[in-house]
Amino acid sequence: MSVVAGRLRDPDINPCLLESDASTRCMDENNYDRERCSTHFLKYKNCRKFWNSIMIQRRRDGVKPSMPTAAERDIILGAMGKMPY
Repeated sequence: MSVVAGRLRDPDINPCLLESDASTRCMDENNYDRERCSTHFLKYKNCRKFWNSIMIQRRRDGVKPSMPTAAERDIILGAMGKMPY
């Protein structure tokens, strides 16, 4: 596995790993019919949008690292009470 692919599979770096895997699995199961997987794509897009806004806010506030780790993300989502995406 290349370095880039390894980073994309790292849950501390990629906050939307589950959504990405779900959309890929949906495409595989539905013979690459994009219409059948549109809900998975939308969920992935909303996930990326949500965590990107968190990352931008943390950069503005000077918090390092700008992307929360997997443990921090669990705490953030737990405090919200529901999935924001």
